[in-house]
Amino acid sequence: MQKLTPCLWFNGRVEEALDFYTSIFKNSKIKEVSHYGENMPMPAGSVMTATFDIEGQSFMILNGGPHFTHSEAISFVINCKDQDEIDYYWNNLTSNGGRESMCGWLADPYGISWQIVPEEIGDLIAANTDKVMAAVMQMKKLDLTILRDAAKSK
Repeated sequence: MQKLTPCLWFNGRVEEALDFYTSIFKNSKIKEVSHYGENMPMPAGSVMTATFDIEGQSFMILNGGPHFTHSEAISFVINCKDQDEIDYYWNNLTSNGGRESMCGWLADPYGISWQIVPEEIGDLIAANTDKVMAAVMQMKKLDLTILRDAAKSK
């Protein structure tokens, strides 16, 4: 069992979110789903908790109601090997009501924040911090060709 498991607070739509995430991430699976019983804070039969894995990382969803919402203060980083992978995750996570943000950040349709970045982002920034960061600040979805060119520029 992994030592730390992020728990994502949801207000309904849990089954929809589980299907969404497991359809996007090829190496994913739903592990356990529990349901509310009678005389509990949410309707009987609705999902209470669910656990699932994405790329070997376990997550939990708690269907806790409208009391708390997600913010960009917490995000999940997806390290991508190339532009095709950046495009894949960007396009899929912003589909069906997701929204683009700045600098490689987005929010999926459930309000969870993600950073879609190339695996080499640290090396690119180290090669030419000012130019690469100036390029990043102008982008929503990161363009690896532009970032590589910025890293090589004088």
